[in-house]
Amino acid sequence: MNVCRSLLFLRPVAAVAALLGSLASAQAAGSPAARPNIVFILADDLGVGDVKCFNPQGKIATPQLDALAARGRMFTEAHSSSAVCTPTRYNILTGRYNWRSTRKSGVLGGFSPPLIEEGRLTVAELLHRQGYHTAAVGKWHLGLEWARGPRTASSDPTPNKKAKGGAATLENDDGGGIDFTKPFGRGPLTLGFDEYFGISASLDMPPYTFLEGDRAAVIPDHAGAFPMKNAHPDGGNVRTGPIAPGFDTIGVLPALTQRAVAIIGRQAADARAGKPFFLYLPLNSPHTPIAPTKEWQGKSGLNDYADFVMQTDAAIGEIMAALEKSGVADDTLVIVTSDNGCSPQADYPFLASRDHDPSAGRRGHKADIFDGGHRIPLIMRWPARIAAGSRSDAFVCLGDFMATCADILGTKLPANAAEDSISFLPLLLGRAAPAPRDTLVLHSINGSFGIRQGRWKLELCPDSGGWSFPRPGRDKTDGLPRFQLYDLETDPAEKANVVADHPDVVQRLGRLMRAYVVNGRSTPGPPQQNTPVPRWPQTAWMDDFK
Repeated sequence: MNVCRSLLFLRPVAAVAALLGSLASAQAAGSPAARPNIVFILADDLGVGDVKCFNPQGKIATPQLDALAARGRMFTEAHSSSAVCTPTRYNILTGRYNWRSTRKSGVLGGFSPPLIEEGRLTVAELLHRQGYHTAAVGKWHLGLEWARGPRTASSDPTPNKKAKGGAATLENDDGGGIDFTKPFGRGPLTLGFDEYFGISASLDMPPYTFLEGDRAAVIPDHAGAFPMKNAHPDGGNVRTGPIAPGFDTIGVLPALTQRAVAIIGRQAADARAGKPFFLYLPLNSPHTPIAPTKEWQGKSGLNDYADFVMQTDAAIGEIMAALEKSGVADDTLVIVTSDNGCSPQADYPFLASRDHDPSAGRRGHKADIFDGGHRIPLIMRWPARIAAGSRSDAFVCLGDFMATCADILGTKLPANAAEDSISFLPLLLGRAAPAPRDTLVLHSINGSFGIRQGRWKLELCPDSGGWSFPRPGRDKTDGLPRFQLYDLETDPAEKANVVADHPDVVQRLGRLMRAYVVNGRSTPGPPQQNTPVPRWPQTAWMDDFK
């Protein structure tokens, strides 16, 4: 009625036009025009400082990402929920913090059982139910239900050598006894994806073979390991395991890119006819093994890591070119980001000697509770809705993707799904006041918690929680406060712990974090249950905030 009343003051023709426009806006959420294709590209260990448009002082050329930002929107305060890869992937696909699952610390291996619980709604299933064709191409790293039989001499690979980080770093399994001729269960095809092509985990984890659908594309026929530089931050050995004939680490990124391009070309006609597609593309790069192709070797003038970043940038350019060629670019929401901060395997000291900082001035790197562990590049492009060349400084967590998809489609999420996901659609449309999210919950590789609200960041541990100094269990923390509090407005590098100066802030944030754990969710709705485990020592801090 308010809309109609306001039309009385317009000329008749203008009134009709305004009314039609208002009705169109009201119906937009469910209309075909509001059902974009969605391409979610997840780089692996790409630092925010490695992307030129986020770090103008950086020394690595990223022309494709820079061009994407010029045509879309940059998010300068984007964060992964975890500083390592498996947990972030869980958060993206479920909209639930990883520490609510059985994965309270560390990452999975290539032979680990599935992490996503049976019956849990994923963003792929959500979009599939809304008529989307759903495809996943790339690094899965969320566990699979492999077919196992008795260990035999032919199925037993060289024993997997554990890295010095131990169980807190990686769930180890050498794959002995797996029958690769049989399909695996509880993989992408059972979680809402219509098709899948990729690798089971990180490219430095066996099995070394491509997966297609629900099985190995090529059966491994021998065991071994690929040579790689700086395989582990603690100097551990390369992981050994089953290898398929012809499998080559250098060829993985090109193979994933080619498959993604083919899917876009194949689905474009259906998309134009009203059946959109969702492409989830978790790349293997620039994670170890740092394996640029011959074409890219030496291109950066820095090191192999920088070369691999440039090749990753070019691969993203190929995806964008495929969207343009297929005529669906204007109707596609493209999201490009990284699963966590840059790994120390990039060789921070060498890059620093060349005036390049993958963490762009923030403390720490991958695995850490410090900002270098989880602050990430994030660019989105949707010509139909996003203003070109724009930016947002509002908080965004990658787990917000699921609620955003539901918001775009005008569908309601059930109470027991996406418990920690907040739609960032208002940020895309440029009408966020106030910003949808005001608090971030953060997690390190050893399961340490952090919580950010406004200028304040409380870290519920005395150390890095990861691989930088002071390392938990490795470096002395005697005499350090149990918790860390930083004012990121005045101290973005997290140099001055002011926990003793602001006990009120510590208590407020600590109690909020405790409530998020106890309630099983951080969004409005009925309380939910965290997946129980026998022990959860990383929550000992909760006793301080009752």
